[in-house]
Amino acid sequence: MSENPKGVKYATSFREQFTVRGMIIGSIGAAILTMSSMYVALKLGALPWPIIFVALVSMFCLKLLGNTNINEINVTHTAMSAGAMTAGGLAFTVPGIYMLNPEADLSMAALFVVVFGGVALGLVFTALIRKYFVVTKELPYPMGQAAAETLIVGDEGGRKSLTLFSSMGAAALFTIFRDALGKIPQTFMHSTLAGKGVLFGIWLSPMLIAVGYIIGPLFIGVWFLGAVLGDFGIVLGGTSAGLWDAAAAGAIKSSLGIGLMVGTGVGIIVKGILPKAKEIFGPMFSKGSMSNSFINLRWAPILMVILAVIFTTVCKMGAVASIVTILGVWLATSMSAQIVGQTGINPMEVFGIIVLLAAKAVSAIGQTETFLVAAVVAIACGLAGDVMNDFKAGHILHSDPKAQWLGECIGGVVGSIVTVIVFYAILTAYGPTAFGNNGMFIAPQAGAVAAMVGGIPNMTAFLIGLIAGCVLYIVNFPVMTLGLGVYLPFYLSATAFLGGALRFIVEKAAPEWDKKGAGLIIASGLLGGEAVVGVIIALIQAIQGMTAM
Repeated sequence: MSENPKGVKYATSFREQFTVRGMIIGSIGAAILTMSSMYVALKLGALPWPIIFVALVSMFCLKLLGNTNINEINVTHTAMSAGAMTAGGLAFTVPGIYMLNPEADLSMAALFVVVFGGVALGLVFTALIRKYFVVTKELPYPMGQAAAETLIVGDEGGRKSLTLFSSMGAAALFTIFRDALGKIPQTFMHSTLAGKGVLFGIWLSPMLIAVGYIIGPLFIGVWFLGAVLGDFGIVLGGTSAGLWDAAAAGAIKSSLGIGLMVGTGVGIIVKGILPKAKEIFGPMFSKGSMSNSFINLRWAPILMVILAVIFTTVCKMGAVASIVTILGVWLATSMSAQIVGQTGINPMEVFGIIVLLAAKAVSAIGQTETFLVAAVVAIACGLAGDVMNDFKAGHILHSDPKAQWLGECIGGVVGSIVTVIVFYAILTAYGPTAFGNNGMFIAPQAGAVAAMVGGIPNMTAFLIGLIAGCVLYIVNFPVMTLGLGVYLPFYLSATAFLGGALRFIVEKAAPEWDKKGAGLIIASGLLGGEAVVGVIIALIQAIQGMTAM
């Protein structure tokens, strides 16, 4: 173990980072967070990033036990956060089965296969693409950066620590008054434009402002450009000009946004991954040492074949749809890694929709099985977003990626088991009619998936977006954030834009202050304060909901 001049302890060996006590703490935390995430995702359609919360919990527990280091803390919180995203992937897709058909029959065995399959594929593909997105492209990954900054500053103490935890406390208090006490509105909206289909306003969120600050003016500017194009160009402009009605405008907007994101995914494959295919995928086939191989993945092709067979037989998805699902996860996890790295947002249900539509286009797959395709993809993408944030934090902290990945495996397995048990407990207690707008569990993302099972709302807009997204990515335009801006409600983009604009002003007006990193420390605190309180509120709501069952 080594110690830098500021007193931060770093581990130099695998055994000091990946410990039994760390995995026990991580597994217990993963089980608790998975339960809360499942309940809140179904109830409110919200899933706060758990990374700052688990980083602080891991630090507290391990420092209480003594003789720890920042890398053991990092690996422990990597295991602890995995289950939350696994639960989100299921909650954002599978309830749609019962929204369309309350009489649907979905066995627990099939659901276990779907969840474990999504986790396994997510782990494989993130291990393969880690170096490309985290090291080579150096994407910002604002959540991972904030987690690393929180651990470093928290371990150092001093003035930076005071700044971090002061901003964290301010954001926490704001979130309590907004979400728990209802004294502050969640959004500030312009009702006139909202009536015309444009949700103009801002989401009162320190976390999203901090995300905008961390990722910087370029990505945020393009993100906001997409929001202006979607809401003020297509929806407001198109309807005002009489080109289409409000319903058609909404269909064009969502289809164009999805098309841009899919096109970006294709561009990532064509430009970034295929030229480096030997380097990225070599560990699955080569006995030799590969430059980005931190884990032996020669078993991965066999796993994929086994999963394809099980998807075909147990889940009754059919051979073609099963193959499309596995190939789709390859594309979707790359898209997830890119968009989480650039924005801190992970629209995992959108990636599930994209692949389910592809499966429907090439096979005669049943309605229930279509949702299972989306669930595998969403779970894999949810885990990918979490893993890549953790890898970014680990890269900053010089953690062993193998230790982190193994921790994510343990957390993912724990999360998979708890996810299925909690979902079936809710399904048994409240029945299939509990899901949807008129039920106890709204599950809005699953409702969106159900609405898209019939197909892309506007195929022309989707194809335009797909071609444009691919071309723009190849010429180095940050088109993924453009597509996200088109797709998301305007008020989310506007709030993130405030953070990016603030970063631009600070860089110009106070460059020395900015170079010292004070702004990033404050932003990390703001992000962490809302994220931690969001998770705590989720835990309280989950406990209250479970005890009332």
